[in-house]
Amino acid sequence: MTGLTLKNIANVVGGKLYCDKIYEDRTIDGVTINSRLVEKDYLFVCIKGERVDGHDFMDDVATKGAICAFCEREIKDAKIPYILVESSTESLRMLATYYRSILDVKIVGITGSVGKTSTKEFIAAVLEEKYKVLKTAGNYNNEIGLPLTILKIRDEHKIAVLEMGISDFNEMNVLSKIAKPDVCVITNIGPCHLEALGDLDGVLKAKSEMFNYCAKDAFVVLNGDDAKLSTITEVCGKKTLFYGKNENNEYIAKDIVNHGITGCEFVLQKDGKNINLSTPIPGEHMVLNALAAYAAGEYFGLNEDEIKTGLMNMKTVSGRVNVVKTNKYTIIDDCYNANPVSMKASVDVLEHATGRKIAILGDMFELGKDEVKMHYEVGQYVAKKDIDTLITIGGLSKNINSGTSCDGFTGNTYHYDSVDMFINECDNLLKQDDTVLLKASHSMNFTKILDELKVR
Repeated sequence: MTGLTLKNIANVVGGKLYCDKIYEDRTIDGVTINSRLVEKDYLFVCIKGERVDGHDFMDDVATKGAICAFCEREIKDAKIPYILVESSTESLRMLATYYRSILDVKIVGITGSVGKTSTKEFIAAVLEEKYKVLKTAGNYNNEIGLPLTILKIRDEHKIAVLEMGISDFNEMNVLSKIAKPDVCVITNIGPCHLEALGDLDGVLKAKSEMFNYCAKDAFVVLNGDDAKLSTITEVCGKKTLFYGKNENNEYIAKDIVNHGITGCEFVLQKDGKNINLSTPIPGEHMVLNALAAYAAGEYFGLNEDEIKTGLMNMKTVSGRVNVVKTNKYTIIDDCYNANPVSMKASVDVLEHATGRKIAILGDMFELGKDEVKMHYEVGQYVAKKDIDTLITIGGLSKNINSGTSCDGFTGNTYHYDSVDMFINECDNLLKQDDTVLLKASHSMNFTKILDELKVR
């Protein structure tokens, strides 16, 4: 990692380096906060958590080959050099900010209430047709994950596609100041994290903090069908581009043909030209994510054929509309997280599936004072869809069930207080060749249901 000697790192973070002089000019080869992921010449960041204190693993990481560590307290008889800092997490962010400043790489920053991960995967799949791309792995999209991702960038990477997730004001300022994105993509403004952000205007304000530290000539592309985002017509004096189904957008999706869980075909209309495109990912809402990827591909100089191929090479990731086929069921694994917008979109995907359609929906959290109403409205939405059975799990999701009964749902409904209670009954409810949707907030632990259904 060019420029990251131990002496230089200590200067960047304002820490005190404890080591023999022979180590001062040694460079690190990687950074991690997880002692199990330490490799030779890595910098280990000691973070004191609620249950685990990274400082307790100093001997372990030394054995694994770590060359240095960030520590918040002096380490007696340390076996490797370490840099004493006031805050390990803040020092991690400072190091990533510096590293970004010396990199010759373009950064694509992606945020939004729904669809960040899918859009990130679409954009990366397209850009990989021409460039060596680094993309956010897993849920590394916060104030710790994003710096760690930036510190994975190497000389061969020409573009980094970074997911940027927040739950409160000023968090996006922190992420954007580190990443300084050259391309900014916002997927939508929806009812997420309302306990902290208050309402949709608060969500818009928090998400658009991305523009405070983006490149002055940043390419900004937004979902123009979103009522809030459509009001942002310029950033840093440069015109914003929009995508969506609305005729006022620059990238317009028309004539969408939904093929159920095998994906969609659609026509992209741009500058008076019609381009036939398709995506293998289920759900009409994925078409908008593909439009954002097309715009990014054009910006980085890919031709039409390269972009088409990239879109078709897109693959889902676990927990995000990921279709899992077992000997007994077709499972739509969308249980990484949930809010009313994403839950309704997932129900739409299920409606276009074949066979008996089973929706297993759980609680959605961080919705603020209107959480009961929002769950009820999801139930009303389900009632209008061609769904055979609705199963709800959790205290809040009782309101989803209530919403269907008051709106004349003709399918079967069941409710369970816990995941374990449902698992004990699932063999009596599910049948051979059912298509099953799993959707809930992450802390509902619906992955346990997924694991059970895989082996049935």
